[in-house]
This record gives sequence, structure tokens and C-alpha cells, in this order.
Amino acid sequence: MLEGKTALVTGGSSGIGFASAKMLKDNGARVAITGTNTEKLHSARKMLGDGTIAIQADVSKLDDLDRMQSELRQAFGKLDIFFANAGVAFNTPLGKTDEAMYYRMMDVNVKGTFFSIQSVLPLMPEGASIILNTSWLNQIGTPNKALLSASKAAVRSFARVMSAELLDRGIRVNCVSPGTIETPIHRGPNESDEHFCAYVERVGQQVPVGRMGKPEDIAAAVLFLASDASSYMLGAEMVIDGGRAEL
Repeated sequence: MLEGKTALVTGGSSGIGFASAKMLKDNGARVAITGTNTEKLHSARKMLGDGTIAIQADVSKLDDLDRMQSELRQAFGKLDIFFANAGVAFNTPLGKTDEAMYYRMMDVNVKGTFFSIQSVLPLMPEGASIILNTSWLNQIGTPNKALLSASKAAVRSFARVMSAELLDRGIRVNCVSPGTIETPIHRGPNESDEHFCAYVERVGQQVPVGRMGKPEDIAAAVLFLASDASSYMLGAEMVIDGGRAEL
């Protein structure tokens, strides 16, 4: 499906990013992943197999993005698929959120997404696909999630505006909007398997389909948006949330 294509997945060392990188690679693409934790990044590269490029980069740091672009240019020459997946998620109660928490959320989720796209754009030819990672939270009002929801709403807006801006270059921009997905971002640093499994079961009962999502559920949508099968989609958002935002 993606033979001859090159792909970059930011935040590709675990969760949705890793599952998406694996699916893109399994379908013929040459894949590069980024992450901030060197050990986890190289472990992911090893699991993804030969030919995978691992680049240590923090998307909120412009110097890292410049280096990322240089390494991609050297390794691939061009970039056909970019999944802007890197992000952070944590609660920000209105009365207990400080400035550092605000900047962390916005620097990674909004600034990081915008400038990572800007960084790789010179490598992207006509027909390339940019996929942004939003969230079902951008559609509803959830207590303690003001900054996360706002940051993902900004990313949703990027898809519309950038689609219009890149029309003359033939580059498509679309979004995946995950619901609650069973990934490490929901797991505490020292949380036991038993406690996490109980959390997964409890949250899954809140979802209309009766379970939390799997990273592969999102990866399948990323693969579709990366491929020519979605060539008539532009500025769209694919919501994969088990029905939480709609039912």
C-alpha cells in the first residue's frame, strides 16, 4: 500500500505513535520515529526492525526540529507522510494550574505541532499527507481538562487552515481524534498491573462500545489517511472514540 513512501511519526516510541509507525512500516513505508527518551526510542527502533530511523528530538525545541529535518533529509531525501503525534496530557484544574503547567501543555501540543510541520514541509512533495493527532476532548466540556481540550482544539483548527494554505502544493492535512486509548500516558510511574487493569475496565465501561480503545484502532485510521485511499479527504477529522463524543 505504501511501497516507496517515507514516513515520520513524532512521539513514536510508545502508544499510538509506536503502533502507527509499525503499521506504516508493515505496509511498505520507510519509517522514522522521534522521542525524547533515548532508551525508549532505541528500544522502539529495535522492535520496529531494520531500516527504521530513530531521532532524539523534543518537538517544543526548534533546534531539535532543525536537526530532525537535517537527519530526515539525509536519510530519506523526501517525506511523503508525517504523523504529528507527539503530545502531553495531564489534568489542569482551573484553581490549581500554574504557569509552568500551562506552558508545558501549549509548548508541546500546540507550538510543537505547528513548528514540526513547518520543519518538515520543505521535504514534502505533491501528494504528501500530514496527519495530526487531536482528541475527542476538543468536542466536549470535561472538568479539569481545559488546557488539554484547548490545545487539541487548536490542532483541529490547524488541519483546516493548513489544508487551505497547502492546496496549491497538493499536500493534504487531516486529523485522527482518539478517544480514551489504552496507552502508557494513562498509567502512573509506579502503578501496578492490577491497578491499571482495573482502571482500563472501569473506563471501558464508560465507553458506548464497552471498552477502551487500543493503539492499533488509531493506527488503522492513520494508515488510511496516509494512503491514496483517502485522497478525497481534506481538513477532516476522523473520530475514533468508541462513541464517547456522540452518544
